[in-house]
Formats: sequence, structure tokens, C-alpha cells
Amino acid sequence: MMTLVDFPAPVGLLSNAAGLKMPFSDAIKYSILGLSVALLLVALGILAWQAFRCCTQTHTANTQQDTVNSELLYSDGKSTTAGNYSGAPSTKVEDVGRKVHMLSRCLSQASYSLESRQAIGDTGEQANVGKVEGSLRFSVYYDQLQSRLVVTVLEVEGLLEQSLTHSLQRFVKIRLMWAGGTVESGSDEEGERTGSVLWTVLHEWQTRIVKGSCNPLFGDQFSCVLCGDKELHDITLRMEVRDFDKFSRHTVLGEVRVPLGQLNILYPLELQKDLQTPQKDLVGEVLLSLKFLPTSQRLEVGLLKVRTALPEISSDAAMYGRISVQCNQCKLRYQKTSAVARCMVTVFNEVLMFSLPGLPLEQCKILVSVYGTQMTRKSSKHLIGQLTVGKEKSLEDEHWDLMMRSVRQPIAKWHGLLI
Repeated sequence: MMTLVDFPAPVGLLSNAAGLKMPFSDAIKYSILGLSVALLLVALGILAWQAFRCCTQTHTANTQQDTVNSELLYSDGKSTTAGNYSGAPSTKVEDVGRKVHMLSRCLSQASYSLESRQAIGDTGEQANVGKVEGSLRFSVYYDQLQSRLVVTVLEVEGLLEQSLTHSLQRFVKIRLMWAGGTVESGSDEEGERTGSVLWTVLHEWQTRIVKGSCNPLFGDQFSCVLCGDKELHDITLRMEVRDFDKFSRHTVLGEVRVPLGQLNILYPLELQKDLQTPQKDLVGEVLLSLKFLPTSQRLEVGLLKVRTALPEISSDAAMYGRISVQCNQCKLRYQKTSAVARCMVTVFNEVLMFSLPGLPLEQCKILVSVYGTQMTRKSSKHLIGQLTVGKEKSLEDEHWDLMMRSVRQPIAKWHGLLI
């Protein structure tokens, strides 16, 4: 059996430990303690003062910003609409909404029919089209045994020279359009609903570029197999003559449209058509939401749904949206949505936020481009359609007007997707 015995520490060590003292006197110790307490109190006072200043400045800045934005929004419509309103609003939000409503009533109202969407929806590619001159010579042939359509672009004649310094680089863009359905666009005088044709681009081709000629010769041939459910009378051949520009958008010089159902193309048929003014085609609809935040000067654009006609589609087909904003001659950085599997009604439900340069908003254009791509493999994108929403100095569309009437509230509306 083991016994534990505690040995006492040596008496010398204990006496030495008790004899240890700090090298400072008591007066110095209390002085250092008092100085530390004073520094701590000063630091706490400075911290409290900075916190008070920060809270006061933030509240003052928000109040001044609301006042400035309200005055800017109200300045243009004050002279004509001040007599139609009376009574003081209870909150700043109601005040801003009321004054935005005043401004929107002063602006000219624009009916947003399909024709006006086509006029406003130009993306710059066709904005500079002036006088259309020239003609296009081509041939079309349909092989019934193989269900194959063959299109040959032969020559373009009589094009005008745009400028002496501009090099001529002409090519032809070909689209095979199929009338896949109709969408309701309004009502006629008798109150009956009318529809617009919903087109689908089956195939796209492009000829080679011919330089330095107003009468370019091409001789390029393109072919595709048409399925049995796509009858020829529903297909239109759309050919655009363009001038290539390496650093900007290609200029559209004119176009030719040929409904294949009106031609006998069971044998090779050669035609020569005069170029016409380019027009847009409706290829789908987009549900777009807009919300304006005047205090933070931000614009929220939501891409909710895209509806298109799909004759045939692969399982890995997808689409995504690209949104760009140009405000007061200042082009903001574009933003893209994520790629979503394509179907008859593709749902995105994504909201993108843009910081606007400043008020007042004299001009603001929102360009929404929808592209098609593949999800399983890396492939080049192709444009499905585009739409433009916004206002000019003397014109604004219906959706923009509704957004300005309902500040800080998202407003959703269907728009035509054009190409």
C-alpha cells in the first residue's frame, strides 16, 4: 500500500516570493491607471459622436435626394398640370408618385400597336436605310422526291454608292420563314379580335462578301430538307442585301420577300425582284417587367417569359436573354440571363438592375435580345428576336408610361419579339 506525503516548500523560496515588488511607486501606478481610464472615455466619446453624425447625415441625404428628385420630375409638367391637382400628400412616396403622374400626363401618348412596335423596335441595324435602289436575281427549286428546297443567289444589280470613302462589301442574308401560328394583337372596328402572324425562322444562310462592286455576282447555292408538315404555302423566302461593316452594324440596303406558295417551283425558276424597304417580322412575345426607383436612380428590368412557335426542336436547345440600356446618350453595360431549356413558353423570372446616370430621363432605350443556343455542347449563338422599350424626348410607349405612373412598383406587359 502506497502513502502520499506532501513536502512543504522551502522557507527561503516563500520569503523571496513575498519580497518581490513592482519597481514603480504607488503614485506612478495610480497615474497610469487614471490616464488609461481617460483615454478610454475619450475613445468612447469619439465613437458615439461619429455614430451620431453618420445617422444624421444619412437621414439628411435621403431627405434631400427625395426633394431633388421630386423637383426634377415635377419641373417639366408644373406649368401645364399644376391646376389639376390639389392637397398635400401624406408621405414622400405618394408625393413622388403624384408628380410622376403629372409628368406622364404632359407627355404625348403613344399607342403600342404592332406597327408602332416595329417603328420603335429598330435596333440601329436598319435605322439609316434611306432610298432603296437595285434588284436581286435568284432562282428557287423544290425537289418533291427528296423534299429539298434549293435557293441560288445569282446577282444584285443597281446598288447605290453610299460614299466615296466607304469600301463596298456586299452580301445577302437569307432567312426561310414559316408561318407557325397567330397571336392576338387587338380588335377591329366591329369589336372582333384580330391576330398577327407568328413567324419562325427555319434556316438562315449568308453568301460570301463581294467587295468593290455595285453589281456584285454571287452564284452561292443553299439547300435544306423540308418536313412534311411544313407546306410550301406557309413558307416565305426573305432575302436582305447588306453592306458589311467590320466595326459597326451591317447596313441593310433592301430586301426581297417571296411567298413560295404563290410560285410553281417544281422546276428551277429564276426571278428578279426589286429591293424593298426592310420590314420586321413577329417571331414571338416577351413578358417584360419594369420598375423605376427614383431615390437610388435605378431601373429594374425583369425577363419573365418568352413565347415562340416551335415546329421542331432538339432536347438540348436553350435560350437566354441579353438586356442593354442606353440612357441620356450614355450606354450602360449589358447584362445576360442564364440559359434556360427552350419550349413553347420559356420561363426565366430573372430581374436585372441598372444604375441610371441621372435625372431627368430625357431619353432611355431598353433593348432586349433573345438568343438561341445549345446546352450540351458549345455552339455559336443565333439571334431569335429583339424588342425595344423606352422613351424619346417627345415620345414614350405605353409600358414606360405605366412604369412612371407606378413608381417603385413592377409593371409587367407582353411585347412583340421582332426580327
